[in-house]
Amino acid sequence: MLDVVIIGAGPAGLSAAIACRESDLDVLVIDEFPKPGGRLLGQLHQEPTGEWWNGIKETEILLNRANTLNTKIECGVSCHHIEKTETGYLVHTSQELYKTKKLLIATGAAETAAPIPGWTLPGVMSIGAAQVMTNVHRVKVGNKGIVAGVNVLSAAIARELQIAGIDLHSMALPVKNTVTKDHAHPEKVMEGLVRIAHLAPSPFLRFGSKFAQSSKVRDLATKFYPKGGFKMWGMPIHVRKAITQINGTDKVESVTMCDVTPEGDVIPGTEEIINVDFVCIAGGLYPLSELASVIGCPFRYLEELGGHVPVHNEQMETPVEGLYVAGNITGIESAKVARAQGAVAGYAIANEPERLKQAMQAVKKIREAASIQFHPQIKAGRAKIHRAYQEYV
Repeated sequence: MLDVVIIGAGPAGLSAAIACRESDLDVLVIDEFPKPGGRLLGQLHQEPTGEWWNGIKETEILLNRANTLNTKIECGVSCHHIEKTETGYLVHTSQELYKTKKLLIATGAAETAAPIPGWTLPGVMSIGAAQVMTNVHRVKVGNKGIVAGVNVLSAAIARELQIAGIDLHSMALPVKNTVTKDHAHPEKVMEGLVRIAHLAPSPFLRFGSKFAQSSKVRDLATKFYPKGGFKMWGMPIHVRKAITQINGTDKVESVTMCDVTPEGDVIPGTEEIINVDFVCIAGGLYPLSELASVIGCPFRYLEELGGHVPVHNEQMETPVEGLYVAGNITGIESAKVARAQGAVAGYAIANEPERLKQAMQAVKKIREAASIQFHPQIKAGRAKIHRAYQEYV
């Protein structure tokens, strides 16, 4: 029987494995992707300090440390079921059945699709898929594209595509419907746009974002948003235009874009055809937590954390004995936070109180210094989920 099985070889899973191996625990890390690193592999962006965050290099650092500690990592292995036993867990995988005393689920997040008429055409993909194709597999996704969805994730990845030499016409909102209502609402999108303005190369945009923290200023900015959009990295970002249709016969050939009101309603007669050969849809992220629900772990829906998250405490422990969670399954944040959370979970599993205390402090510092934040109320969301844990305990 293993001491720990970790499902997910992303930054959280690898970091947790390292922490466990430092205490000489018998650890196995499994991941369905062909190589370890998770979404970290596709990340490449410049920090406000001017330093570059290179996910491939960060993955190499984690892997080198894990290999030095003789960590067992099995990729291309899918987990499809988990059973709780008197002594631990039975982890059912595509490879074999593993028995373990403790279990850490670090499955990360998945993308929310934003349905737009024509979205089933070849050439339409999620923004995350474009990131993986470009940065991991080194495949050019197209010659000229457009991004449907303006948020923290799409802005960061759009810049990565530009760096890879891919031409992006612009970023605009998806057409308003029951699924995209928040992502298609200019005033709500503007709130998120303010949180990424500090990454823009323009001093004007960075300076203006400080004033836009006020809701009244954001409302005014939305109403008088320029028709040509504000440019970041030379690419127009529109919050008063929406992509209403993706056009093509056998593949993407163009999109139809319309002006919208401050509430996101299409203004008739403003249709414009834009020729592109690919479309990236950015509907945001949600915690990938199905495996935790299989075991019977309690959940809470918290918008601040991105959706339904397993109940857990600051040590990443759930109310289910021997079950831990770490990374974006616990709420949508950056890879740096996920990596730090993995260390917390690992030291908690290994029962290393001093190292655990230091790791928990590191999470708070990294969260406060994060250059990319997916939700402004992340700290409040964390407090709510930790209180929920106390209710069960």
